[in-house]
Amino acid sequence: MSVSRRTFVSTAAIAAAADLPQAHAAVPAPMPTPPTDVDRGFVRLREGLVHYRSVGQLGKKRSTKALPLYLAHAGPGSSSGYPPMLLRLAGQRSCIAPDSLGAGDSAKPEVAQPDVAYYADSVLRILDALGIEQIDYCGAHTGAHIGTELALRAPGRVRRLILDGVTLFSDDLKKELLVKYAPPKVADDAGGHFPWAWQFIRDMGLFFPHYARDDAHRMHNAVPPPESTHRGAVEVLKNLTTYHMGYHAVFRHDIRPLLPRLKLPVLCMASESDPVSQYLDESAALVPGAKKVLIPRAGGLEAKAAAIEAFLNA
Repeated sequence: MSVSRRTFVSTAAIAAAADLPQAHAAVPAPMPTPPTDVDRGFVRLREGLVHYRSVGQLGKKRSTKALPLYLAHAGPGSSSGYPPMLLRLAGQRSCIAPDSLGAGDSAKPEVAQPDVAYYADSVLRILDALGIEQIDYCGAHTGAHIGTELALRAPGRVRRLILDGVTLFSDDLKKELLVKYAPPKVADDAGGHFPWAWQFIRDMGLFFPHYARDDAHRMHNAVPPPESTHRGAVEVLKNLTTYHMGYHAVFRHDIRPLLPRLKLPVLCMASESDPVSQYLDESAALVPGAKKVLIPRAGGLEAKAAAIEAFLNA
């Protein structure tokens, strides 16, 4: 698998937008031979096998001094959407993108109602099992909540933290979402869970008029392309009884008082096409000394990768 290296938005432009230093001397030396494909593997935790995608060598045998980057996906998906980003970032550092417990091809949580702290603990156990002492961390949505807990609970294990789309829902909205959104499902004899999964992924954006900036923004971003809907529906169907657990953990998680306690370099990032980008300014203001960048709609993967590299290499 390969990915285009054509620059849509320059690293310098992203660094300037995020108020990041452009210190070229700090950029890690390139890996000897950038990988052209993504590896897949499993590591065993007490819950069972955890699946991950990776590029480069992990642990003490890695071929670059740059710390590995841990990419944590949003719900209700998995790391299946990360290969292009993994390959784009592979020239400078090793990267790992696990499927969280109860998602993708990983074992389900061992408790009926896991909280965000439980998922953060599972990240530590994944790192221990792989012999990884310290990481840089980039978490999207649910992954951002997990990363915040991780950095507070094990500050020595995380050097830099990227929060890609923090959700600062009101208490009333969180209560509503726990009741109405992402219900646990079971297979039925008529196969009704198949069209349900497709409609759930397709209509996710339509469910959230509460926090879209305006109707035009919501409708522009509400319906994903069929290929994306298919990938998301398959992930939900694979984990029909557990796909909701990460969501519900976030709906019960109060991240507002935690963000001011972060004592490491933090980048708050959001894509312009992401409805939760409306929380970008507020979340960045809560983190002492946080950098901030809004990824332009036209920038896509290249702009996001440039923002990640500029922050990690500063």
